[in-house]
Amino acid sequence: MKHVLRTLAASLVAVGLMANSVAQEVVNVYTARHYDTDEALYDNFTEQTGIEVNWIEGGSDELLERINSEGDNSPADVLITVDAGRLWRAKEAGILQAIDSEVLETRIPGYLQDPDNTWFGLSTRARVIMYNEDMVDPSMLSTYEALANPEFADMICIRSSSNIYNQSLAASLIETLGVEATEDWAEGVVSNFAREPQGNDTAQIEAAAAGECPIVMANTYYWGRLMASDDPADNAIAEAVGVFFPNQAGRGTHVNISGAGVVEGAPNRENAIMFLEYLASEEAQRLFAEGNNEYPAVESVAPSGPIASLGDFEAEEINVNVYGENNAEAVRMFDRAGWR
Repeated sequence: MKHVLRTLAASLVAVGLMANSVAQEVVNVYTARHYDTDEALYDNFTEQTGIEVNWIEGGSDELLERINSEGDNSPADVLITVDAGRLWRAKEAGILQAIDSEVLETRIPGYLQDPDNTWFGLSTRARVIMYNEDMVDPSMLSTYEALANPEFADMICIRSSSNIYNQSLAASLIETLGVEATEDWAEGVVSNFAREPQGNDTAQIEAAAAGECPIVMANTYYWGRLMASDDPADNAIAEAVGVFFPNQAGRGTHVNISGAGVVEGAPNRENAIMFLEYLASEEAQRLFAEGNNEYPAVESVAPSGPIASLGDFEAEEINVNVYGENNAEAVRMFDRAGWR
């Protein structure tokens, strides 16, 4: 029987999953994703392989903590979460194991996978500049670095520095520009804030549409959600905002991932590897990305939905593993720059 568990409250869940693992061919998935399309993926995998998918949903940090607390008794086979920084944390905590999969190593671009093969990116999102189309001429826009220039004074809104997406962007800039130059950039952006950091990416887009913040930074999938919404008010917000991909004349736009790895001590290791390989297939890549208005990680699979209308862009091909490696320095840098 397939287990669909919406919370992590019941202490007997793990026992039930382990019992099923013994009784039949299964794979136990701990996932930070909450989309109906993922359920379709699980059904398709079962239909093709006969392996039942049991899954638990929760927040990324909550799932990491749960697997840690379960220790050797964890029934988890696969961890699916968002942001390469969190996957790096999972690896550093000993939660994930290295696997040997020619399918994954070949189909997933090298910069979207852990160098030691403990996790693989399965979809991507770009962190882009968005702007009020009535207030900003896009010819003003060019790079992330340029947002620190004086001409953008009192124009920029963005989330808090405690947000993992901003931390990963800063980590990538540290890798490319160095700590000192990235700190100078952060100080310049702070001096151009139209308001103190607040809210999530959707709140930034809403502020741009309302004219409160002419320029914001947000992940593309938040714009895609608004455009795909059944609420005309959401559509109007997305339509009032332009989307600009920075650094197209240079290294490319910063991207992050949703990704997955096989849990250390997975009771159904081979099934887990087979499941990850399925998620890299043409069919699964389309559905996996559609679930959150993201881009497929496999380059041969075209994007769909609202984000397809944004057109092609050059992505920065820095290995996303550095988002975790440079995270602590990024946090310290933000603090020194006064980005709260």
